[in-house]
This record gives sequence, C-alpha cells and structure tokens, in this order.
Amino acid sequence: MSDQTHAPQPSAEKMTASLKENREWLDSRLKAERSFDLIRREIRIGGRDACLYFIDGFCKDELMQKLLEHFMEIQETDLPADAGDMAEGFVPYVEVEVKADWEEILYSILSGVSALFVDGYGDCILIDSRTYPARSVEEPEKDKVLRGSKDGFVETIVFNTALIRRRIRSTDLVMEMMHAGKSSKTDIVICYMDSRVDRAFLEKIRDRIKNIRVDALTMNQESLAECLYARKWYNPFPKFKFTERPDTAAAQVLEGNIVILVDNSPSVLILPTSVFDVAEEADDFYFPPITGTYLRLSRLLIALLTYFLTPTFLLLMRYPQWVPESFSFILIRDEIHVPLIWQFLILELAIDGLRLAAVNTPSMLSTPLSVMAALVLGEFAVNSGWFNSEVMLYMAFVALAGYTQSSYELGYALKFMRIANLILTAAFGIWGYAGGLLLCALCLIGNRTISGQSYLYPLIPFDAKQLKNRFFRTRLPGSLSPAGTGEKGEKNT
Repeated sequence: MSDQTHAPQPSAEKMTASLKENREWLDSRLKAERSFDLIRREIRIGGRDACLYFIDGFCKDELMQKLLEHFMEIQETDLPADAGDMAEGFVPYVEVEVKADWEEILYSILSGVSALFVDGYGDCILIDSRTYPARSVEEPEKDKVLRGSKDGFVETIVFNTALIRRRIRSTDLVMEMMHAGKSSKTDIVICYMDSRVDRAFLEKIRDRIKNIRVDALTMNQESLAECLYARKWYNPFPKFKFTERPDTAAAQVLEGNIVILVDNSPSVLILPTSVFDVAEEADDFYFPPITGTYLRLSRLLIALLTYFLTPTFLLLMRYPQWVPESFSFILIRDEIHVPLIWQFLILELAIDGLRLAAVNTPSMLSTPLSVMAALVLGEFAVNSGWFNSEVMLYMAFVALAGYTQSSYELGYALKFMRIANLILTAAFGIWGYAGGLLLCALCLIGNRTISGQSYLYPLIPFDAKQLKNRFFRTRLPGSLSPAGTGEKGEKNT
C-alpha cells in the first residue's frame, strides 16, 4: 500500500490543529522524503512545535534566516491564540495569508510560498517570500524597433505585469489572476482597463480559461491559445497577436483590448485581433505621422508582393505571349532542366531549412556557414542546372521580404497561401491562379477573431474612418493651449 494510505487523513479538504497529523499527511502528498529541494524545517515558537515548508530554489536565504530568528525569539506568554492573530502581529513580512484548505496550501507551497504550521493552530500561515530565477529585462530579439523602448517581457509573470503597470498608472487597470492545467497549475493573468473593455467578451475569456481541461500548458501561451480558440485549425491566418514588447501591450490595453500573460512565457497574447492588428508594428508610432505612414504602407505592399510575385511569374512563364515587349527581359532565356513549379517548391522548402539551420547554428560558426551556404546554394545551384537564375532571384526576394513582418504566424500564412497558388497555377493555368486568389480571399473573409467579429474589419464591414486610420498614421488625439497660456488662454505669470 502507498504511503498516503498509511498517513493520517486530517480531512479531505481542511487541515486540523494537530501538527503531527498535518505534517505526516503533507509529507506523503509532497513526497518530502524523496524530493531533495523540498525543505521541511522544524522549529519551536513560543514553546510549541512548528514546521516550515518551502522550496529551496524559490527561497530567499537571508530573509528566511531573519524570519527564523524572529520566530524563535517569541515567548510563550506572547504567542497568540490563533493563526490569524499570529499572521497579523508576529510575522514581519508584507505578503502573508492564512489558509486551511489543503488544495490552496499545496498550490502555494509548490509555487514557492513558505508555509508555516504551528501545533494547535487549525490554519496555515503562508508567507510569500519567494523569488523566481529570471533573466534581466532587455530588448527582445524578434520585436526590435529603430526607436523607442528597449525593454521586453521575460519569463517571470510578476516582472511582466510590473512592466505594464509602469506605463499605465491608472486605478482602472486590472490584473486578474487565474490558473490552468491539472498538473502544471500555470499562472495566467488577464490584463484590461475596467471601463474600456468589452464586458461580454471578458466574461467569455474568463469562462474559457476556467473550463480548460488539460494536464499542463506545456507550450505556454501557444497551448493556451489553442485551448481558447476551439474552431477549425486549417485556416493559417493568425487568430492572436503575440508581442514581447511592454509598450505594445500597454497600448493595446488602453485601446480596450485584453492582454493575457502566461507564466514562463516572454510574450503575451493580445485579443481580439484582426489581420490589420497583426500587421501593425511599434515603429509605425515611434516616428512622425508621415514616416510612420510610409513604413506601414511599405510593409503592406511588400507583404502583397511576397504573395503575388512567384505565382504571377509562374503564370507569365506559362503564357509568355502575355508579357509586353518592354518587359520581355523577365522571360527565362536559359534552358529549363527542372520544371519551374518544382524549382519554386524545392526553394520554398530549402529556405525554411536554412532558417532552421540558422537557429541551431552556434554563433561562432554562423558567419562562415552563411557564406558557404550562399556560394553552394546560389552560384553552384544555378551552374549545375538545378535552378534558373530568375527563380533564385525572385525566391531570394520572397525570403528576405518575409522578415519585414514581425509576426511569424502571418508570414507563414502568406507562405502557405503562396504555395497553394503556385501548385494551382502549375496545374490549371489562369484558372488555377484565379482559384488560388479566391482561396486566399475565402480564408481571410471566413476567418473570425476569438470574439466572433470580422477578421477584415474595418474593410468588412466597411468603416471608412477606421480603414483610413489603418493605412495612414495620424497625429495622436488631443490639443494644447497656446504657448504661455493657461486653459482659458490667459497669460501665465
């Protein structure tokens, strides 16, 4: 029989006032004898036996030493009658709670909170003196900007909420804590402005997180996103916007959106999200309106080119008579040994292979291997006859232009749509090309945000004012009184 069977059972849910029973039951549940990092420190407080449980890696040694010294100095005549008075008057720390429910106590201990049990007390005193291993706050590698803040989210959720609080000093900002995962019990924070958020949508998100029935959120925010969005998976366009930038998250919160933070993840989820939200970047707002508009329009144009360029070239090569005389230089003059469709598909796969290789290549070898790959896959691939130089040129543009999008999900969605259009164009010519465009349009139109709204708003349904703001960067709303005057235009002295 298991150890848990032999251990006394104080209660199915509540602890008792007997320290011995509580300790034996807790040891059997926590596997204290086998887990080296789970510390049980037995002491005496005011003439009574007491026991302190904590996780070694989450404990502040200096603080714990001072707490132990303080507890051991308490006299028997000063010891209060219950745990509530003990926590209120004899625990010299800020974050202290009193709990009797075993599930809450177990969750707190495994989260890094120190749990104090005193013989004769029917409640546990929880001292939140934990500290998590964390890297320093620095600019994220993926969401870099030319100008603006250089801080980014880290893997510790408390640090991430503080980065948002630093930017929004409002009593209207709410950070709501929830948990998900039977085994992991992952911390999840829903961040929103109380007076600006859509109440119905907020309640829907709360209910979905409460009803998540998984063992663990193994992939952090991606696992949560898949649990929140229960619709068909085969539409590749992203349903969420991920960002590692606190300034972007704060701006979205101020606009009335919901930001979800997941512990152990250096990025957050922004929802609801349309395709125009995914395409936006922080650089659009860190520059003057005219520069921000140029950057935004350039990025949208390049995104369209990454989709249209190779399928259109393949279509023109199939119908060369459609090419005007002034553009005849785009026609392939060299002999084609491998069909163009296979050249494009092989290069699409090769580009992803190079991208994966770059991620796993040691930094000291990245430069020489990049040069070698460029020589072998560039010049030698063309000279050997496997690829034509025009195909290599257009695929090189597509590969580089894909990095103009900060969203990997949107980049891969365009890639999948481009591959589908290439295959349809090669198989059915102009009708296949039109079918590829129709497929892409249906995926965009048929997609829905997690709130159920149109994925193409404000294009569908049409809203001229909002659509203009999506394409053109305008000045921030607000006005200033004339220089040197007060609110009523009177001269300040």
